[in-house]
Amino acid sequence: MSGNHPPAGSAEERRNYFRIDDTVRLSVRRVDPGELDRLVDQLDHNLAGNFTVMSSLAAITAQVTMGLRRIENRDADLAAYLRAIDHKIEVIGRAFIAQEPEFLAEQAVPANLSAGGMCVGVDELYQPGELLEIRMLLFPSFTGLMIYGTVIDTAEAEAGDDGVPSRFKRTARIEFSHIRESDRELLIRHLLRRQSSQLRDQHEEESQ
Repeated sequence: MSGNHPPAGSAEERRNYFRIDDTVRLSVRRVDPGELDRLVDQLDHNLAGNFTVMSSLAAITAQVTMGLRRIENRDADLAAYLRAIDHKIEVIGRAFIAQEPEFLAEQAVPANLSAGGMCVGVDELYQPGELLEIRMLLFPSFTGLMIYGTVIDTAEAEAGDDGVPSRFKRTARIEFSHIRESDRELLIRHLLRRQSSQLRDQHEEESQ
């Protein structure tokens, strides 16, 4: 997402403010403004390393979904074969992520997510305007997203509704200042699936 802001009330604005509580595996580091253009260029040209393999593969899969459905209508066996190949590629993609031991050592953390930003617990004190590189792994797809964001603010963490203190010292609000459009679409689909799952679980609990 670039610095251009959508018109008030637009579909993109509503999409960016659609938020879901989720659990993600997260790694955050400060970025020097002088190196941002180089890092963004690497990301845009799929040169960001193993971590973004799954998101790139998922974007390609999304592009060919309609074609695969047409093939399935004509030849179910061929479609099944192509889906099996896609699954094999996915397994290989997960193996690439498994080669990132320093990231997988990170713990899964709760986060409030939207297509335009996130609110997440942190221990460091980030200043408003600081640039961050965010590596976020979504479950259960193991899709890795690399996003560059700007700190909006950082506040002291508060205890949860159950009165239990937060495991983090602070809560940071971050706006996604650069996210590949294909990654943003993947994130939106993930948010919609999470919302559907949460609503289904809530309905089941109320029915008991």
